[in-house]
Amino acid sequence: MGQMRKSFANVNTYVHKGQNVVSSKAFIRKNMNSDLQKAQRAGFKLISDVYQSIGGFINIGFPVRPEKQSPYNYFMSLNLPNAIDSSGEVPVIDYSLLQISKGSLPGVNVLSATVTADGISLDCESCFGYGMNAASDDQITVLCRTGNGALYFAKQPRGTEPECQLVLTVPSVAKENIEFVYAFVTSADGKKASNSVFVPLT
Repeated sequence: MGQMRKSFANVNTYVHKGQNVVSSKAFIRKNMNSDLQKAQRAGFKLISDVYQSIGGFINIGFPVRPEKQSPYNYFMSLNLPNAIDSSGEVPVIDYSLLQISKGSLPGVNVLSATVTADGISLDCESCFGYGMNAASDDQITVLCRTGNGALYFAKQPRGTEPECQLVLTVPSVAKENIEFVYAFVTSADGKKASNSVFVPLT
C-alpha cells in the first residue's frame, strides 16, 4: 500500500518507525448542550460562586491537600457533585453537604445555635482533650452568610473548658435571611484544620 499519510471520516493514517499506523478520531457529539451538561455547568457555577464569596476562609480551611491542587481546585473537587441537589427543576446547593474545610483536627460539637436580637449564639463542646491533636490555642472560626451576600465571622481560641460559647454579631439578623452558618477549627500555626460543620439554627 505504500506510505499512508491521509485522513478521512474519523480515521487518521500516518507512518511511525517505517510502519503504517491507522487510528480513529473520537466522534464529535452533535449535542453539546444536553440537559445533563446544562445541569453540570450550573452546578459548577454555583460552587464556584461560593468560593468567590468566601474564598479567603476556604484557603485557610485546606492547609493539607494534594500537592498539585490549589485550595480552589480541592474545594471544587470535594463539592462537585456531592453538594449539588439536582432533584428540582434547577440545581441548588445543599449547604449541609458543602465542605469549606477539611483536616484531622477535632472540630467543635455544636450543641445548639440560636438566633438572637444581636446575632447568632452557639453553645459548643470545645473538644479539648479529645486526644493529642486538640490544643487550647486552636482557633475556632464561625462563618455566616446572609441572603444578600453579606459575610460575618468570629474567631476565638478553643480554650481549656469542656464547653464554650461563641457569639457572632450579625446586625438586624432574621433567621429566614441567613443562608448558612459553618464552624471549623485551625491550629494556631495554620498548618492543620478540622472538617467544617454546617450549623442548623433554632
